[in-house]
Amino acid sequence: MTLLWLKALHVFFMIAWMAGIFYLPRLFVYHAATKEQVVRDQLKVMERRLWLFITPFAFLTLGFGIAAIYVYGADWLKASGWMHVKLLLVSLFYVYHFYLWHLMKRFARDENTHSPKFYRFLNEAPVLALLAIVVLAILKPF
Repeated sequence: MTLLWLKALHVFFMIAWMAGIFYLPRLFVYHAATKEQVVRDQLKVMERRLWLFITPFAFLTLGFGIAAIYVYGADWLKASGWMHVKLLLVSLFYVYHFYLWHLMKRFARDENTHSPKFYRFLNEAPVLALLAIVVLAILKPF
């Protein structure tokens, strides 16, 4: 029963984290497109609050995922090749998360150098990584 709770909480916090991590670059699209300082200032507040809201979800996702792996055991982890690929992709999401923080800090200083098109790509590309993670977790292909 403990493992099921760990997995349920892991998935719940992952969904909450992904909702925010996909919305933050969308705010960047709007931020990069606007010329009005009042709008920029409002977007800065929204971006900061969203990042602070979703960051605990990122750490809770990680904590419950590690706890589930611990319960499964080292032998299971060694035998689960799919999990190694999943963990690599997940680690890229953490890099992505903190790259968004870096971009948010640049917006906060009015130092953005990227176009709205760049942020659209940044917003949409990680969807494929998430699809790969879900496929690996459900199908366990190797």
